[in-house]
Amino acid sequence: METKVFSVPNISCHHCVHTIQNELGDLDGVRKVQADEATRKVTVTWDAPASLEKILATLKEINYPAAE
Repeated sequence: METKVFSVPNISCHHCVHTIQNELGDLDGVRKVQADEATRKVTVTWDAPASLEKILATLKEINYPAAE
């Protein structure tokens, strides 16, 4: 199991948090998603078949790209 915290500057409201948690939560292998609008951070815990690449691609696809 892997856990990573992503900085997502586009988070600005509860709707953003809800969208991120739903979209990432739908990925196979994602165990937990916690987004915080105050800190603009997203914490994701996952196992295979989810991967860092899939998570980053999904965030970009839903217009909440993680900061480098």
